[in-house]
Amino acid sequence: MKKKLIAGNWKMNGSLAANELLIKGLLAGVGQPVCNVAVCVPSVYLAQCHALLEGSVIELGVQDISSHESGAFTGEIAPAMLKEFGVHYAIVGHSERRQYHGETDEVVAAKAQRALSSGITPIVCVGETLAEREAGKTEEVVKRQLAAVIHANGHCISEIVVAYEPVWAIGTGLSATAEQAQQVHAVLRAQLKAATPSADRIKLLYGGSMNAANAASLLGQPDIDGGLIGGAALKAQDFLTIIAAAV
Repeated sequence: MKKKLIAGNWKMNGSLAANELLIKGLLAGVGQPVCNVAVCVPSVYLAQCHALLEGSVIELGVQDISSHESGAFTGEIAPAMLKEFGVHYAIVGHSERRQYHGETDEVVAAKAQRALSSGITPIVCVGETLAEREAGKTEEVVKRQLAAVIHANGHCISEIVVAYEPVWAIGTGLSATAEQAQQVHAVLRAQLKAATPSADRIKLLYGGSMNAANAASLLGQPDIDGGLIGGAALKAQDFLTIIAAAV
């Protein structure tokens, strides 16, 4: 049976003291979870978090990755550098990267490709804005975003993780209903099945304000294989509650 994945996205939050307190709280309560668990931390804290998590059941991830192997790319971080710190996952194409940094579908696809070639699992984010949802374009938008990644990665597509994150539900306190989320996840699953016979092994996460209160209903949907958790990942008890719901 495919394990679910609960991945925390700390975004631009944390400090040396806060990180240590959070990770120690998670390690004290996580036990032996039936799901996979990861935290995607600001890159400046990789050394600290790698040391704190080493040998534990919680894997380390980052929030972005360069599409280049090395070279004159000021401010970028190469996959090989991330691997030295035990990084297992890299978020690519988060809506905030698309919105604030102008990342296109093609850039996201290239980052996913570079991550895969370096042995890092990309968590590929797709999702629609409120205007796109109200215009009835949800399916069109998410399929276009995922199609670029499928096209660039071919047979390797079975190694990615996909996170559906409705932009209107990120950091707003709003969340898609379990039924709304499942509907989009089913569309993405069908698209992946058309691309690879191994589609059922691909984890599909929900990433729009999943929290301790709604996690169980969302994770109970047939095509939701986990969560990409924002604010709730910064609170040890809330994150642990979500992990416990991922059965």
